Amino acid sequence: MRAAVEVRPVEQDDMVDVAYLAERAVEESPTAVQGSPVDASRLLEHLSVLLGTGGQVLVATHEGEVCGFVVLRVIDPLLFATTTSLYVDAIFVSPGARRRGVGHALLAAAAAVAGERGAENVYCAPAPGARGMHRFLARLGFAPTSGHRVVATATLQRRLAQEGPRSTRTTVRVGRREATRAAIEDLVARRRRARAAGLPTGPVDLRAFQAERDAALREAAERAADRVGDEATVDGFTALGVAPGRDAASESVPS
Repeated sequence: MRAAVEVRPVEQDDMVDVAYLAERAVEESPTAVQGSPVDASRLLEHLSVLLGTGGQVLVATHEGEVCGFVVLRVIDPLLFATTTSLYVDAIFVSPGARRRGVGHALLAAAAAVAGERGAENVYCAPAPGARGMHRFLARLGFAPTSGHRVVATATLQRRLAQEGPRSTRTTVRVGRREATRAAIEDLVARRRRARAAGLPTGPVDLRAFQAERDAALREAAERAADRVGDEATVDGFTALGVAPGRDAASESVPS
């Protein structure tokens, strides 16, 4: 008869075993970032920090030996997640204990924690190339959701440095805003100086100016009309045969 798998919270005596299992999990990880070299002592420190900040580690034991673990975090509502969720940071079963229900028992315990904490959803982000884990989670109802993307810090900094044109456009936009701000400040300063000198600084009433301009135009039009009338009178006398500067007698002598 196969011995039952027991799942319980991690104890201090289990920490070293969990750290060695976590080291094995990193070695099996198919991704380069997750598979960066680590040692059990460093993982032990990470586990201690996780437990000290509210995380939970559950271990599965079979015949008295730790054969698997799951790392859990309860995520409170955030900006784009309005309900409490349970996040499975890591789940691993030692190779010798697989296909014995250990993973099933670990996730059953995680589901119990989710129910106790009021978490509506359970999230798990296995490595992209972990096909066996993906099939296992899909069989238990886990559906694909928004994927995580990861980049090395040095790579991100290098790529950002290569985006020169965008940085230039940003600088231009900032420069235009600074120029607009400077123009507004200059206008305010000029209005303050005008106000101090007793000059008008508000809108100018042009109605009086327009009335004076209309009157001047009418007067100029009247003077122009008078000149035209005088010129017409002179032309009239010339047309009747009376030339200016000569008397009528001289005009009556026949040729």
